[in-house]
Amino acid sequence: MSRQALLPPGKLLRPALFLSAAAAVGMPCADAVAAALSVEYLHVGSLVHDDVIDGDVLRRGRQSVVARYGTANAIVTGDALMMATFQTLAEHTGVPDGRLLAVVRTLAQAGMDLCRGQAMENSLHADLDCGLDRYREMISLKTGALFRGACLGGVLLAGGSDREQAAVRRYSDRLGAAFQMADDLLLLSDADASGKSPLSDLNNNRPTFPLLVCWQIAGQAARQRLAEAVSGALAADEALATVRELLDSSGALEQCRAEARAQAVLAKRALRILRAGPGRDALAAVADLAVDRTQ
Repeated sequence: MSRQALLPPGKLLRPALFLSAAAAVGMPCADAVAAALSVEYLHVGSLVHDDVIDGDVLRRGRQSVVARYGTANAIVTGDALMMATFQTLAEHTGVPDGRLLAVVRTLAQAGMDLCRGQAMENSLHADLDCGLDRYREMISLKTGALFRGACLGGVLLAGGSDREQAAVRRYSDRLGAAFQMADDLLLLSDADASGKSPLSDLNNNRPTFPLLVCWQIAGQAARQRLAEAVSGALAADEALATVRELLDSSGALEQCRAEARAQAVLAKRALRILRAGPGRDALAAVADLAVDRTQ
């Protein structure tokens, strides 16, 4: 069941961030691989639980664990993968114990923030009036947590300075925002592009970035149509078509794309104090990838 969740892998983005951040402060990638693997266990375990919460049958373009093995097995599988996070870290060798403990604390905090973000997302259920500030706070926890954990974990494992730690915090916060904003847009496309059903967020009455932007700038008539589309009153295909039309006609789509790109630019700007080289270049490339999934 864990293999169903882990293989074939996604882009292994969070382990790549861990390795690149470590490299950007002087640690050879080979010395950070085991610790980087732990981040993927934590991430994939959380995805298995997400699919239980949302009832999603697709993950990364294939059958989700909950769809294939049932709810009870999916919960246990998610738990097992999260426990593997700390087992893997405990078995990592070649770095001082103090650095390793700092990574453990960082990933544990990331896991707690992730759970807080999930709970906050649940509290925003079907609330188009929740506002963009609350949305940004939610994604900083739910999405940004593992980006922060990965980047900061890599720098801590490598013995990076306080200044380098602050830089990757700024980078990962902006990266998380760009990634989730772009992800919300991607989920309005199709299953081939996003790896899961474009109806998932609508079916779960989840206020995503484009919906909230549209609500903020739309007139009363458009708001009424948008509220109806996300209320469950319309057939799923009709609701999705209505949302797509409103996002396009209101200008919300272009505004969302521009904001995601702006966040990616700020993420790259935060990297300037890190040492030049392949590690820093890879982190910058991930910021570009966050808003352009065709790369």
